[in-house]
Amino acid sequence: MRLHRNLVFATIDSLHLIFNKQKQADKVLKNTLKRDKRWGARDRAFIAETTYDIVRWKRLYAEIAEVKEPFDRQNLFRLFTVWATLKGIKLPDWPQFEGTPTRKIKGRFDELSNNRRFRESIPDWLDKLGQEELGKKWDAEIGALNELAKVILRVNPLKANVKKVQDTLKDSDIATHPIKGLPYALELFERANVFTSEAFKNGWFEVQDASSQKVAALLDPKPGMRIVDACAGAGGKALHIASLMENKGQVIAMDIYDNKLAELKKRAKRNGIHNIETRLIESTKTIKKLIGKIDKVLIDAPCSGLGVLRRNPDTKWKLQPEFLNEIRQTQSELLDSYSRMVKPAGQLVYATCSILPSENEQQIKNFLTRESGKDFILEKEETLWPSKTGYDGFYMALLTKKN
Repeated sequence: MRLHRNLVFATIDSLHLIFNKQKQADKVLKNTLKRDKRWGARDRAFIAETTYDIVRWKRLYAEIAEVKEPFDRQNLFRLFTVWATLKGIKLPDWPQFEGTPTRKIKGRFDELSNNRRFRESIPDWLDKLGQEELGKKWDAEIGALNELAKVILRVNPLKANVKKVQDTLKDSDIATHPIKGLPYALELFERANVFTSEAFKNGWFEVQDASSQKVAALLDPKPGMRIVDACAGAGGKALHIASLMENKGQVIAMDIYDNKLAELKKRAKRNGIHNIETRLIESTKTIKKLIGKIDKVLIDAPCSGLGVLRRNPDTKWKLQPEFLNEIRQTQSELLDSYSRMVKPAGQLVYATCSILPSENEQQIKNFLTRESGKDFILEKEETLWPSKTGYDGFYMALLTKKN
């Protein structure tokens, strides 16, 4: 592989914004990739994948390169040097790469690979927490969470079927295969930009991880029901629910962020979905109006996001112990408040994209012992482990309200 100056510099600029300015990696890359119209798909892939790689392995690479944050430009080039050397890429004779100690880099890598905190490139506190909550499981899970995320599509049955989407993408040289047990899922054999395809623009599919697709399936929505997605965000699961309801009935998608609900409206239009109503949560009144009136409620709770580290590796460096304590409190409050919307004999699904028991089964256990949860029965719960599934880490629980 030959390194091109403008691509390497774009990568360094992106890393500066992510590491030193604490910007979100996905947003930084979105802007960086717009910089030069002449960049082809391969150029963009190089910038995105290299940036994510260096973000993912920041702690390990910084230790090998003997640099500390905040990283100046020279330090960022040293991190890049470590990345390139470990990938077996020949460095050009640019001044930024002078005197690269190739053998020393490889030696340090071998040495540090014996220590999980460096090998898996994670902060000490997070490693300690993972060990405390998951014991022997932690090793396999953090290893799996450092792998590159797969690209999974969810076909929209209102507009197309799996075969139609598969054939159309094949014409654009994008090969996919179905996933057993997920009737609307397609997995890409190789990463590709599916957003530019006509099939996407026509609303035939959304990009949604396999684990995330299991949430709506557990909720089991039926046409004609009244369903609330209480933490809808930009609406990936609300769209899935609405499509399973065949556009019949009502999905009330709620969130505290207006911009996310605006995005959901755009996506619903593209998907040909018209049974979603968005509601901004501005006060407790939004919930009060619906107490005891809803067939099924989904609480896709805000969480640490540990289960989706593959696609958001910068979370490792942004997450703080204080935030975790706050988010557990929020999860508990959401269960108490939003569960009131479920009518007698109705159902509730609580889900997170975390693998920590303290955010998951412990939350449900505690909820069932409180006044707010005394009328609910736990029907089923499941943790989807990245090491076993190869997809995102998720937890979901199905509860039924007594009649």
